Amino acid sequence: MLLGVDVGGTFTDAVLAVDGRLWTAKAPTTPEDQSEGVLNAVRAVLERANEDAQGVQEFAHGTTAATNALLEGEGAKTVFVATKGFEDIIELARQARADLYRLCKARPAPLVPPELRVGATERMTPDGPETALDVDAAVQAILALEPESVAVCLLHAYRHPEHEQQLGAALEAHDVHVSLSHQVVGTFREYERAATTELDAALSPLLAAYLRNLTTRAQEAGLPEPSVMQSSGGLASLEQAADHAVLTVLSGPAGGAAGAAWAAQAAGEPDTLCFDMGGTSCDVCVVLDGEVREASGREVGGRPVALPMLDIHTVGAGGGSIAWRDAGGALRVGPRSAGARPGPAAYGHGGEEPTVTDANLLLGLLGGIAGGIELDREAAERAVDTLAEQLDLSRQETAEGIIKVANAEMVRALRVMTVERGVDPRSLALMAFGGAGGLHAAAIAEELGITKILCPRASGVLAALGLVVSERRRDAQRSVLLKAGELTTEADELTERARAELGDPEADVRVVAELRYRGQAFELSVPLSDHLEEDFHAAHEDAYGYRDPEAEVELVTLRATATTPGPEIDPDAVGRAAEGAERGTRTTLYGETTIIKGEPEPGERIEGPAVIELRESTLAVPPGWSGEVLPSGTVRIEWTR
Repeated sequence: MLLGVDVGGTFTDAVLAVDGRLWTAKAPTTPEDQSEGVLNAVRAVLERANEDAQGVQEFAHGTTAATNALLEGEGAKTVFVATKGFEDIIELARQARADLYRLCKARPAPLVPPELRVGATERMTPDGPETALDVDAAVQAILALEPESVAVCLLHAYRHPEHEQQLGAALEAHDVHVSLSHQVVGTFREYERAATTELDAALSPLLAAYLRNLTTRAQEAGLPEPSVMQSSGGLASLEQAADHAVLTVLSGPAGGAAGAAWAAQAAGEPDTLCFDMGGTSCDVCVVLDGEVREASGREVGGRPVALPMLDIHTVGAGGGSIAWRDAGGALRVGPRSAGARPGPAAYGHGGEEPTVTDANLLLGLLGGIAGGIELDREAAERAVDTLAEQLDLSRQETAEGIIKVANAEMVRALRVMTVERGVDPRSLALMAFGGAGGLHAAAIAEELGITKILCPRASGVLAALGLVVSERRRDAQRSVLLKAGELTTEADELTERARAELGDPEADVRVVAELRYRGQAFELSVPLSDHLEEDFHAAHEDAYGYRDPEAEVELVTLRATATTPGPEIDPDAVGRAAEGAERGTRTTLYGETTIIKGEPEPGERIEGPAVIELRESTLAVPPGWSGEVLPSGTVRIEWTR
């Protein structure tokens, strides 16, 4: 028995795999204490499967605890320690602006204010220490500020970590969390390394407290200790996640990406464009050759995170995204969301502002129930009518406009991940998941010229399914700054470190090299091989359209990833819900439309216009689209007009 629980902005999803059969359930997310929603979802899925918690062998968890704290600028009281003279590096940052023409737009303030920054007397050179670290003075200055956590980022510690190690050892005797930059990041670029270490130190005490609370409640319920999804797409132990919260800032979306890759392989479509539209946001990723594309770092909430993570792009367009009229009179959707409470007006929990979910209900694409909640059509009408009056439009025009604007926002996100990165979306299948993804998939596919859509049977809880099937993973990285042909023992050392941190000396390890032409500022990732330079030339030509065989190639960073495989679940052996499917009709945006309530049989043909109401999600099949149900239960439809 394998259990996966993913916390979303509106719902908490649970998947239980019992002897090859999947059971699913949803429960409302409880923002004030996420563990409450987690346990509610667990109880619901165990009750549906008629199983006891004592039988669960593995419990994997995707959490937004660290993400929410980061986005809200919250964290433990943290002291930031840097080489004397470099204390304000987290404030100075980079001169690049996120928005070129908004000169007054400020970047997020550092989590550590100036009065909690300490300059340590020390200095490292490429050959070792130039000025010895005054450990006693540094510790005294830190403790005088009474911190809950300490972030240490000394100059060039990625190359010579001795001073950071000394300071970390001296702080061990005191009741504070300590994050050392050479352990957290291990690569050059001082600002990104410092900012990532600062985040890790500020968020780790908060995540550790949440995980301790969840573990206590889980064990009281008879569940095992949970493992936690990392932003890189693999599971980490509870202890590792609690020690380094920055590893989990994209924990939730990473579970969805892992589930999408598994479902794409099961459907025989290894190249897919995936979008996860939930209640609060839409997450987009690309799966090529069955693997989710990765990035060596990215910004989250305007803050750099210099760690390996799945390449996921997020926009504020979900089922709960609020529609509004801007100052110029235009209809806008998001990024503000109704969240779990009060939720869309149709949920009947007091929401009064119109959302994407309300619009879909009025257009007939949603039935009377969504996510187990009975929908209030009159409340949705009141909310949409208020906006319609402001826009001087009819109710129908406003509802259609809300959907079109939300679709446009998601199309932009999909273009960022494909067209802007040299990938032709027309060559990919579109994988739609999340509670609302299937409702918008066809319109988005038509806009991008995509002719094939996949909607897994468990699409509404695919992130939780991704937790169940995910591998365990540990990454180790280090900047080496060598010529491409000068590599000696560095890869072997990183391999052993990754295996040791994973706790498996026999784990599979893949090593990636980040390279660039001398004089360039950024790198491309290439798998380590005996013909590294030629592989880099080919990757550079593929990305930028040219190669320079005469230029010197620099090896900047090595990254080793140790993994142990997740459980194997045969998608074709996964059992269907016993209740089957019922057919009917109702009037929708498409006119008279076939309604399929429940899971259609494998091999069954689907002809648009149709709406398939699965247990946790809905798939809209417009006129001109048709397809069939695969043995795994995934619905595959194609554009025929």
